[in-house]
Amino acid sequence: MHYHKIKMTAAAMAMAVLVTGNMPAAELNTATVSAKSAISAVLPAAGVGLVLNDGVSVSQIREEIKKRKEEKEPVASSDTKASVTQTVAESATEAEAAVEAESTAETEIIEAVEPVLKEPETKISDEEREKEQDVLIIAQVNDYVNIRSTASTDGEIVGKLYNNSVGTLVAKDGDWYQVKSGSVEGYVKAEYFKTGDEAEKIADEVGQKMATVNTETLKVRSEASLEASFIGLVPGGEELSVLDEENGFVKVSIEEGDGWVSEDYVVVATEYVTAESIEEEKARIAEEEKAREDAKKAAQAAEERMKAKKKAKEGKNAEITDKSTSSESTASQQATVSSSGSGLGQSVANYAVKFVGNPYVYGGTSLTNGADCSGFVMSVYKNFGVSLPHSSTSDRYVGYNVGSLANAQPGDLVCYSGHVAIYIGNGQIVHASTEATGIKISNASYRTPVAIRRIF
Repeated sequence: MHYHKIKMTAAAMAMAVLVTGNMPAAELNTATVSAKSAISAVLPAAGVGLVLNDGVSVSQIREEIKKRKEEKEPVASSDTKASVTQTVAESATEAEAAVEAESTAETEIIEAVEPVLKEPETKISDEEREKEQDVLIIAQVNDYVNIRSTASTDGEIVGKLYNNSVGTLVAKDGDWYQVKSGSVEGYVKAEYFKTGDEAEKIADEVGQKMATVNTETLKVRSEASLEASFIGLVPGGEELSVLDEENGFVKVSIEEGDGWVSEDYVVVATEYVTAESIEEEKARIAEEEKAREDAKKAAQAAEERMKAKKKAKEGKNAEITDKSTSSESTASQQATVSSSGSGLGQSVANYAVKFVGNPYVYGGTSLTNGADCSGFVMSVYKNFGVSLPHSSTSDRYVGYNVGSLANAQPGDLVCYSGHVAIYIGNGQIVHASTEATGIKISNASYRTPVAIRRIF
């Protein structure tokens, strides 16, 4: 805004000089305005028609004034001496006043123009201007509120703003806010937002600060010092919940406990919920539906393999057992695994608990000789024909989201900061925990999960 104001002032000055350029010297005192108010006032001209163009310096103005004065000096001759003498004698007072007024006007022109010419233009960048306009807002709704194209309930719905979503206030339109959140910009009733200190307080509470490991392997230490002993290792790319920051170190949460890492080896960022456009919502729903379909196909394939194994096992048992008894047992087992996808998830859970007590090995994938948390989950699901990544962070995005632990079913992945486990039901998980404990069963809420993902 300041930049535009300066530009307008220079133009006004130039126009004023042109308009007053031919005013008589005797009228200058009434037309002249103090240099202190020159930015918004008309400049005196003292009979000098100056044009204030871009690039005109103060010295150029002085030279122009001097030149115009010289042109106005009278030329003495024998024919005019008497006349001039008489005129001067009669008009001495007026001449002195005119000269004084002209000199004063010259000074005031210089004093008024000089600050404008010398003052550099303060240009405000688009980034700075946008920052000034950004006002934090936090949506406070039961579920979500529609974002519309206009400040009216008749406006087209362009997106959805969910509870605790973060955005910025672009403008106010009556009792509507024009807001921007994520990739969406539009209008929402002002009543659905908190702003100012309230918004900042809520943002601190709902924002999730995460540290992403940017080195191949990172040691997590017991104290904020490179000399401190390390309590665990995390692979590159892992996202860890940030608990605190202190003296170049970041406190993070891992399976072995809370520890410290150097900020030189992580990228810290705060994650917030933002609005979702209609197009993004459609894409997300389609992606989740595809994930469900893929899970269904994987479950069917796993079921067929299980049937084949059971059939083969039954063939062997038939040689030493009564065939009718074997047939009845098979029918009962098949009914259990084919009832639903959750039934197959239970089979995953039942298979996973068979390896409780086996060792934890960082980077390992062996269910018998040792595996780390994601290696354990990957190897369990591999038995059911499902390929999962060897990364606890990547496991947060496989399958589809089912919300909180309250919605978890056996076989679901329970993802924590730097850790992943398999839900086995009754509020419990099985996981490759630490080198000290190996593969074990724990309470699912022993740490706060960051995601619950369903594969089948």
